[in-house]
Amino acid sequence: MPGEPTLPLIGNLSSEVELTFTPSGVAVAHFTVASTPRYFDRTSNQWRDGDPLFLRCNLWRDAAENAAESLVKGARVLVWGRLKQRSYETRDGDKRTVYELEVDELGPSLRFARAKVTRTTGETGNGPRSGGFGQRDSTTSTTRSSTETAMASGAADPWASDSTTRSDGRESWETPVLAGAGAGFGEPPF
Repeated sequence: MPGEPTLPLIGNLSSEVELTFTPSGVAVAHFTVASTPRYFDRTSNQWRDGDPLFLRCNLWRDAAENAAESLVKGARVLVWGRLKQRSYETRDGDKRTVYELEVDELGPSLRFARAKVTRTTGETGNGPRSGGFGQRDSTTSTTRSSTETAMASGAADPWASDSTTRSDGRESWETPVLAGAGAGFGEPPF
């Protein structure tokens, strides 16, 4: 929605990802990201920790299930989402306000760790989803590349190989030249 404050957040999961389901069966993951700023104290000539920020995050649908299967407590994550304010009343009648992040994107930080990405496949109620990046629904009239077609059909991951297959069937280890920059394969025009 326009005007919603969006922000990136880098921090560590302070607990395991809690996966729940709504009464209609939609998956939602709840987790808290702890982000502690560090600064260099010139008087003591040492790095110091600032005050930590603990921000509750909500992630929906398939991404919620993926997060619950992929991330563990203490994992350093990169989160991008929309900041929301929610008010409620306690049982004692006290009014409270909390701030939460409705997560749009979530991933592990590769600064101090390694991750292996495994693509998921299948249709969701939230739109088309398959192994290909930017692949469109079959109801949309669009031409798919051979890579997208192979990925949509469940074939082996084409990115797993260091080589590419040209349209004439030969393997190439070079970068293709963009249209209009010359024929064949060679160096990119930039």
